[in-house]
Amino acid sequence: MFRNYFTVAFRNLKRNKVFSLINIMGLSLGISATLVIYLIVHHEFGFDKFQKDRDRIYRVVSEMHFPDQTLKLSGVSVPLIPAVANQVTGIELAVPFIQYSPSTITIPSTNEVYKNQPRLLFADEHYFNLIPYKWLRGNPSLLREPFNVVLTESRAKLYFGSAVNAIGKIIAYNGDVKTTVIGVVKDLNEITDFRFGEFISYNTIPARKDLRGNFSWDTWPSINSASQFFVKLAPGVSTTSIEKQITAIRKKNTKPEFAPIDHYLQPLTGLHFDPEYDNFNQHKGSKPTLFGLLLVAGFLLLLGCINFINLTTAQAAQRAREIGIRKTVGGSRRQLMIQFLSETFFLSVLACLLSLILIPWLLNLFADFIPPDIQFSLMADPHMLLFMGILIIAVTIASGFYPSMILSGYKPVLVMKNQAYANTSKTRKAWLRKSLTVSQFVIAQFFVIVTMIVSHQIKYSLSKDMGFRKDAIITMDRPFNNPEKGETLLNKLRQIPGVEEAVLAGSPPASMGTSFGTIKYTSYKGERETSVEVKNADSAYFSLYKMKLLAGRYPLKDSMKASEVLINNNYANFLGFTNPADAIGIVLDRGQGKVTVTGVLADFNFRSFHWSILPLIYTNIEANNGKYHVALQTGGKSDWSKTIDKIQSAYKQIYPDATFEYNFLDQTIASFYETEKNTSRLLGWSMGLCIFISCLGLLGLVVYTTNQRAKEIGVRKVLGASVASIVSLLSKDFLQLVLLAFIIATPLAWWAGYKWLEDFQFRDRISVTLFLLSGGGMMAIALLTLSIRIIRAAMMNPVKSLKTE
Repeated sequence: MFRNYFTVAFRNLKRNKVFSLINIMGLSLGISATLVIYLIVHHEFGFDKFQKDRDRIYRVVSEMHFPDQTLKLSGVSVPLIPAVANQVTGIELAVPFIQYSPSTITIPSTNEVYKNQPRLLFADEHYFNLIPYKWLRGNPSLLREPFNVVLTESRAKLYFGSAVNAIGKIIAYNGDVKTTVIGVVKDLNEITDFRFGEFISYNTIPARKDLRGNFSWDTWPSINSASQFFVKLAPGVSTTSIEKQITAIRKKNTKPEFAPIDHYLQPLTGLHFDPEYDNFNQHKGSKPTLFGLLLVAGFLLLLGCINFINLTTAQAAQRAREIGIRKTVGGSRRQLMIQFLSETFFLSVLACLLSLILIPWLLNLFADFIPPDIQFSLMADPHMLLFMGILIIAVTIASGFYPSMILSGYKPVLVMKNQAYANTSKTRKAWLRKSLTVSQFVIAQFFVIVTMIVSHQIKYSLSKDMGFRKDAIITMDRPFNNPEKGETLLNKLRQIPGVEEAVLAGSPPASMGTSFGTIKYTSYKGERETSVEVKNADSAYFSLYKMKLLAGRYPLKDSMKASEVLINNNYANFLGFTNPADAIGIVLDRGQGKVTVTGVLADFNFRSFHWSILPLIYTNIEANNGKYHVALQTGGKSDWSKTIDKIQSAYKQIYPDATFEYNFLDQTIASFYETEKNTSRLLGWSMGLCIFISCLGLLGLVVYTTNQRAKEIGVRKVLGASVASIVSLLSKDFLQLVLLAFIIATPLAWWAGYKWLEDFQFRDRISVTLFLLSGGGMMAIALLTLSIRIIRAAMMNPVKSLKTE
């Protein structure tokens, strides 16, 4: 029986090649996108699921409370760790580690030097009780001694060729922190954020004065995000009780004049997704993005199913006689439904096989959302086979159930009399098919409008004046181990042809990092305290960035003192000065000393447009003169590549051992919106796929309609109708459906775009032009799709259509 079903299905596929091809292409795109998104979602939600008792593992995080904001940090102060381990009850395992980023790693036995190696830790033996590594050489207890190091197998092979050769060898970090390899562990083959390659003994830090200072080993108020602290709670212990004990220890050891700090326990299961805290500077998951991908998969799969329903019901009249004969000779409705579902299953299997070819292509499309370690392999991921089986069954039921109900419901008597809605007005109205077509284009039009809104906001964010010069400026880090050479290189840079200006200062006006402090101002109205962004620069800096001064003066280059500061207009307004000039000369209390305001800067955006403009001060550069800022000459004769080559040559003359790296400021600012650009790309590809699948369905309906109305077209041509009038007649009904879809999609897309824009403090308005362009563009695409078949049908010789039955 089933063999007969599939034989009939194969014959029907051959008989209706165009419609079958459209169905298979639509379903395959939906299925392949769903499979790719399943890979992504399965991977993202699988992080750190391999750890035993993971529901009892937490990271201790910190919250610093300032008068007008709360700063959330993923690290803790180092002295808090032993205090918690010794004094807090209910903790089964306390695991500290500190992330380390040495600029150079030297292997004395081979004189090999590795620069900027990632994923290094200072850790003790407890780390390996938290993360279950397999030990190939050595054991965790050897990490109790300072100046020992454990390597992963891949890192041992990189440095020494094999795990065996690594044991006992010396590794020097930053030239003088020399360690001995005492163990090798197998690389983790799990989905995890704990992908570290070298583990230096934790007790190495207190054994060296410079490391103690770098990591604030004895300083309670200082919180370093590199200093991580994980705890495993005893069974039955609540997180609230642990948090209260930790906070009590913090208050006991911190002076009241410092900003209050609370500590909380972040579940291990939230490490990969929590947007408030980092996960060791690695790829971070985004649940909204994943849910968005799932929504895209659902839409694409739905569009493919709608195509199938549309075209199958449109062809119903052609199969009516077959159905009538089957029922007349004894076929039951149940048997007919099984037959039609079998045909759908057959097409779904073919679509799934085709999707396996499309998956590598789609993996490239979604590359910005896919971690590099995701690879598609049915052999490596057997769960994919199960998911594909479930997907085929789901698509078969979703696509085939309704058409099978309609087709199997024909009455044999009416069918044999050719009265089963064949070529009647009721067939041509086809309200169900029209509704499904409108649904397709509502989805496609929604993606078009939202994509345009997102793209327009990104363009607005990148092109809007931020209050300073951002074009043709590069920044370079100054090596901290040679501060005395800073001015030497600065003078060389200023002499290079093609360099307009060069300064040595802190961060650019807009940067990823932040530095802030709490400042008080006391007047006859009382005391006003707030947290303030702190930047460091001299007068040449403001000239280079062409920043506007509203009142007062820029500090003189040779007299920039720690007691003189510039403030932005927002801070002046916060202090109660509506006239910027009135703020000149006021005295502020920075905690470590008094400072005098010498000038007020016009407000500028020093973060992305997601943030409002906050209070800011500029102070002297002595504390943090870590960057060179170079303005390149612009104009037809400027050659930036040659100028940068000369800058690199000068840099290497002064710092021969340092790595020359530079960043264009406008590219740094563009990176503020990396998430938005990825979202735009996701929407763009989704839009394209939705339009393509919708147009496939529209093309199928047009082919069916022109075939059904071939004689009508012939008669009209014989009676004198022009090709243009016939094209207009046939196109009108379909374009009305697209227009209706636009009317329905517009308010939905506007609402979605408006909610997305709420995350921006500075945003452009949603223009009516966007809607008109998207609607006109969709009408043009639909008309182009229609014209592929309608013009051909309208130009056909009427003799051919009128002489056939």
